[in-house]
Amino acid sequence: MELPMVWRQWLARHDRIKDALPAVPLIVIAAAATAAVGKDGWQEPRWHEVVWTTLSCVPLAFRSRWPLGVALFTLAGDLTLMAVASHISPAPGASLIALYTLALLGSRRTAWTVGAASAVAITGVYAATHSESLVAGASLLRLDFAIAATALGRTVRSRRENLAAARERVEHAERTREEEARRRVTEERVRIARDLHDVVAHHITLVNAQAGVAHHLMRANPEQAYEALAHIKDNSRAALDELRATVGLLRQPDDAPGARAPIPRLADLDTLVTGFEASGLSVSVTRTGGPSPLAPATDLTAYRIIQEALTNTHKHASASRASVVLDYGAHSLRVTVTDDGRPGAPKGAGTGHGLIGMHERATAIGGTVTAGPRPEGGFQVVAELPLSLSPAPA
Repeated sequence: MELPMVWRQWLARHDRIKDALPAVPLIVIAAAATAAVGKDGWQEPRWHEVVWTTLSCVPLAFRSRWPLGVALFTLAGDLTLMAVASHISPAPGASLIALYTLALLGSRRTAWTVGAASAVAITGVYAATHSESLVAGASLLRLDFAIAATALGRTVRSRRENLAAARERVEHAERTREEEARRRVTEERVRIARDLHDVVAHHITLVNAQAGVAHHLMRANPEQAYEALAHIKDNSRAALDELRATVGLLRQPDDAPGARAPIPRLADLDTLVTGFEASGLSVSVTRTGGPSPLAPATDLTAYRIIQEALTNTHKHASASRASVVLDYGAHSLRVTVTDDGRPGAPKGAGTGHGLIGMHERATAIGGTVTAGPRPEGGFQVVAELPLSLSPAPA
């Protein structure tokens, strides 16, 4: 199965050879047909007829480039030979191949016009030069050959067009199905986003109003304040239930296990460090200042910045050691990640998206990130992150 495929690929790169291939059997048939059996066995073929057949096949090497011109040229040559040397004229095989090619590559009107005219011309010239009737068997046989060559070319072309159209319909159906699926997914996500907005806005508004009532009645009427707090509890539970149900729609059966894992925090830093040490990078972690409670967003951002910085060190720097320092201040957390990469050490291929991501994470919670090489060697990332997030101004 492999050899024919290689052969077809080779022919596809050599158009002239592919076009000339049908001439080979024509020449072989001409040589065999002109040989005759005599008293001494097989006689020498009539080489002048073989030579003429070979010459008539030369234009076939260009039949796919100029199908109409080649058809007319070969037809003129075959008719001329039939007229001037009827006793040696072989069957017009080159003309039949040219007519087939014209029907395969040309328009329907041109193919049938030239095919019909060629059939009449070949039949007429043969009948005239051989003193036969136009309806004689040999004459009609040549008429049939010309018509059959044209019909075969049109049939093959129609089959190829039908196959191409069917293939295009299948590809279009696949594209349409994928586009429709993406459109439905987008619409569903928009709908879920609207539902989330409505759920949160509705219940938070109720909770805010009931909290205000409870605060107002706490001293004057504790019983009504207690009822308001009970309503807050009920509304918050309903909000959580609706949010859980709505967000659950976003989960897919084939979600990766990590997609539902808990959000990482600085408390998970030891596990992260252990993973890097197992890959050959020694990491030390130092905590200074009094441990202060962190906002969840700050906790996650600090973890992700450390993770990205150590990943860059491991992938792109010739470093064997890295240090992580967490300095808890009164209002901010300072994260410093340093490695001991040598100055001018070769770096691996990187996109720069890691540093951009660290800047974006820090900026999103009101922090800053600076990164760059150290004079003594290595690379340093410093992040200043707020311990708590201030509410956005109204």
